[in-house]
Amino acid sequence: MAAASPVESLQEEATCPVCLEYFTDPVTLECGHNFCRACIAQCWEGPDTAASCPQCRETVQQRNLRPNRQLANILEIAKRLSFQAAKGAGGGGVCGEHQEALKLFCEEDQTPICVVCDRSRAHRAHRVVPIQEAAQEYKEKIQAHLKTLREEREKLLGLKVTGEKRSQEYLKQTETERQKIVSEFQQLRQLLEEQERLLLAQLEKLDKEIVKIQNENITKLSEGISHLSELIREMEGKCQKPASGFLQDVRSTLSRCEKGKFQQPEEISPELEERVSDFSQKTIVLTETLRKFKDTLPSALETQIGESLGAHRQANVTLDPDTAHPHLVQSEGGKSVRWGDMRQRLPNNPERFDTEHCVLGCEGFTSGRHCWEVEIGGGQRWAVGVARESVGRKGRISLSPERGIWAVGQWGDQFWALTSPVTLLSRSRAPSRIRVCLDCGRAQVTFIDAGDEAPIFTFPPGSVPGERIRPWLGVGPGSRLRLCP
Repeated sequence: MAAASPVESLQEEATCPVCLEYFTDPVTLECGHNFCRACIAQCWEGPDTAASCPQCRETVQQRNLRPNRQLANILEIAKRLSFQAAKGAGGGGVCGEHQEALKLFCEEDQTPICVVCDRSRAHRAHRVVPIQEAAQEYKEKIQAHLKTLREEREKLLGLKVTGEKRSQEYLKQTETERQKIVSEFQQLRQLLEEQERLLLAQLEKLDKEIVKIQNENITKLSEGISHLSELIREMEGKCQKPASGFLQDVRSTLSRCEKGKFQQPEEISPELEERVSDFSQKTIVLTETLRKFKDTLPSALETQIGESLGAHRQANVTLDPDTAHPHLVQSEGGKSVRWGDMRQRLPNNPERFDTEHCVLGCEGFTSGRHCWEVEIGGGQRWAVGVARESVGRKGRISLSPERGIWAVGQWGDQFWALTSPVTLLSRSRAPSRIRVCLDCGRAQVTFIDAGDEAPIFTFPPGSVPGERIRPWLGVGPGSRLRLCP
């Protein structure tokens, strides 16, 4: 075995034989051996005035403890020499507690340690490996994650390019349909002015939906690319660090790598693509019909256009007091509801919600297209939508389509669609007035910002089952909702 260096010999002499760490407040016994004051006090617990030395077992008097100031000075010199020796060895990895080089890695605590730490109680029972061996193992894991992250970034870049191209094709197609519609309606301007306005408005909404989806996808893709690029740069930089610095917080680094995968944004929905295609077919039908009937517009065509545009009949909705949770206070006419601080003493009839803070509308719909508007009067916890007639009224219920509720709402400062799981809607703020559009024929419900006519969210066709559907409102503390006339 190679002889110990002078520095290591000095370090050993400056180590307490009880705690195996550098002396703290060293004292000398009658036998000449040295210990930390706290360590020898712990060994001599009890009222006896005579005890034995933990090292040589010679009996000594407890009161004859002499501070060893020379040893304390030597201890400071040993710490400085250890620090300089570790620093001169390269890497700059030094134990903050013992000023020793960080040559080992504790697998249990996931942290670099020095040889003194390894002998201490804190790490004595832990699995310890050389730091270079641990660094190589974790570097291989990081490199594997880097490969996956780079592949994810390439996928997102490809999706961004494909999405932009597809959106431009859809916009070009809608522009073509716009020109056809305008050209045909110019011949019958007086008779078809209203129909032309409605068709153009539908196309405008379709444009907004396409642009909105594209903007959301570009934003998500750009954020994902930026996030992955930043994470890759950070990982590449970390891999260049010395082993001790590289292994600092390595568990957190691996966790961030594993969570770095970015969820791909949804493409333009088949429903939207179908609507663009349907509009093209409707335009062809309209063009041929107008060429045959330049002087009059047959009633059959009026019906067809009305159905194509999906006009919804304004419904006069009122709230059903027999269904309202006892914490909800309704106006006399049943047009508004607010949160009440006191729970009202109301009969617990089968129709009443007893746990969820919500209320149903009196009206129910099984066919046709219907719409109504709800004004949001403050509060940060509310929801607006529809529910099936058979929705559960007692106990805790999940506010989701699976339980018969289709709605959007606000929780805190975020705006959600109550899908399963919920969908965070990318809006800077919740609208102050929401239009609910129920299409029983297509079994779908759409939510529109009544202020700027922008679409908010649509539960796709077939989502709402073929049973009686009623308006539904959820009201939390501080919130107030009003059905607009």
